[in-house]
Amino acid sequence: MAVATGTIRPARVPVVWLVAAVAAVVVAAVAGVAIGAVALSPGKVVLALVDHVPGVHVHSGLSSQDRRIVWDLRVPRVLVGLLIGSMLASAGAAYQGVFRNPLADPYLLGAASGAGLGATLAIAWGLGSTGPALPLAAFVGASAAVALAYLVAQAAGGRSPAILLLSGIAVAYFLQAVQHYVLTTHADRIRQVYSFLMGSLTASSWDDVRTLVPFAVVTTVALLALRRSLDVLAVGDDDATALGLDVTRTRLAVVIMATLATAAAVAVGGLIAFVGLIVPHTIRLLAGSSYRVVLPLSVLLGAAFLPLADIVARTFTSPAEVPIGVVTAFIGAPFFVWVLLQRRRPTL
Repeated sequence: MAVATGTIRPARVPVVWLVAAVAAVVVAAVAGVAIGAVALSPGKVVLALVDHVPGVHVHSGLSSQDRRIVWDLRVPRVLVGLLIGSMLASAGAAYQGVFRNPLADPYLLGAASGAGLGATLAIAWGLGSTGPALPLAAFVGASAAVALAYLVAQAAGGRSPAILLLSGIAVAYFLQAVQHYVLTTHADRIRQVYSFLMGSLTASSWDDVRTLVPFAVVTTVALLALRRSLDVLAVGDDDATALGLDVTRTRLAVVIMATLATAAAVAVGGLIAFVGLIVPHTIRLLAGSSYRVVLPLSVLLGAAFLPLADIVARTFTSPAEVPIGVVTAFIGAPFFVWVLLQRRRPTL
């Protein structure tokens, strides 16, 4: 199942791509704060944000109610979107490097299914759909799922990419079966679980931002530090070992960090699929396949992608909202099919 990732040039992020990615993040952030049920002027939004910079005082021209909408509702929602999008995209790029497969995404190894089961159990047992119980349960579930996948892979004879992929699929299906059983025995809680499983940024708060920041910093720094090792892994395990890379330790480190990022993102935002597939693969097609390019750009463009998808989620059927997981699935499913069709074409 291993697939060559192509050439690994260029070895560093082109300046034009870096500038474009940073600009995309800024545009997505401002648009995310300005666009909604109550339309606000982007210029006034920027001034309102600048006014919160320590030592800076400017008059934005927004009413007190609009300022509360900006700072108490939309800014934390956009920040949560930036952080979750960044973590899911970087985790997707990391998984694609580990498994040498451009179709891999953060929902391998049963991480998302484990997080979903953990959250389902927390809600079904009455631990609440808010507060620390739900994120903790989702994180524990994701971590347990990945550990189980590794144990199954080891029992099956190794930890090669193919065996890990198959183990993750088996674990995911098993955990989904357990989740469906729990739902059938706690029908009164289905609505709360359904909302979590569809993914949403609606209830994002400053507490969510504070929860995500440590995970985002740790996992992003770690994955960026491992980007050169992912380039070495691209040549194959035997050649990578000959070049002096500890393949098993590197693969384990990348999987742990990518899973930690996925678990934290799922715990706060629910199940938001395809971000880790769309963003890294698009970057690979446009800017090159070296992970010294793909990973940094995935961090930035993933951060821009999810707030833009969230704008669609909250305006498409305004004043009602579409779950953001539905929006990313509408984009990601055709993208996935397109990638499959591209891979079937013979190379000339």
